[in-house]
Amino acid sequence: MSTDETRAGSAPPAPPRDTVRTMIRGLGEVFMTLGVLLLLMCVYQLWWTNVESAQAITASRDEIVRSWHEPLPTPSLSPTPTSSSATGTAAPPASNAPAPPSYGTGFALLYIPRLSDKVWGLPIHQGTSKDVLAQGAGHYKETQMPGETGNFAIAAHRSTHDEPFANFPDLQAGDKVYVQTRTTWFVYTLTKDDPNLSPTDVWVVEPVPGHPGTTPTQKLLTMTTCTPRYGSTGRWAWWGVLSSTSPTSAPAPDGLTNTA
Repeated sequence: MSTDETRAGSAPPAPPRDTVRTMIRGLGEVFMTLGVLLLLMCVYQLWWTNVESAQAITASRDEIVRSWHEPLPTPSLSPTPTSSSATGTAAPPASNAPAPPSYGTGFALLYIPRLSDKVWGLPIHQGTSKDVLAQGAGHYKETQMPGETGNFAIAAHRSTHDEPFANFPDLQAGDKVYVQTRTTWFVYTLTKDDPNLSPTDVWVVEPVPGHPGTTPTQKLLTMTTCTPRYGSTGRWAWWGVLSSTSPTSAPAPDGLTNTA
């Protein structure tokens, strides 16, 4: 067989260098694809969730305000006693705290002048699941409602989902936090914070934070968020105490010049 016939019948094997080059090129394409997917994921988390949540927050705020203009449910026709039949003493007045709503329902608006670029009429919903926090702030359902003795605890995102608590580090002791319900303004004054908590520090939302089993005597506020800003390995909490209340039919409390 001639040399020409041998060359025509079978191709010589590729040099080892070509094989290595092909493998490197293939790995490079895989890494580029993964990089593009990672970039798209970051864009979704850091930008698109903000767009979606901004729309959801606006819609939720409008729904809460609209519901406040609807007639209240007709009260029961059953007679309500005004004194104790056993002792003859006057019954305590009804609390102005709202009744706990169903899970996911918006029931209040949050105003924080120090964070007014993001927290000005921010809806507060019952619950703290991801879908709830995508619409504003969430209320830890096992904690008290605003105005009740104990701990009214809420959470919100610091990054993504319109990042309501993005500027959480700017808060200072003495800052006011305003919670508006259908009937009442609740004004809390911040007292202290702890930026070095872990996700397992659930004591922060106890009726008396850090003192399980203790009967509460104060009307407290707890606000929590994740730390660092673009992570969730830690938690940051601010605490406050109720300093005043007023009916929503009266002028807005001092410190607010623009309300829903």
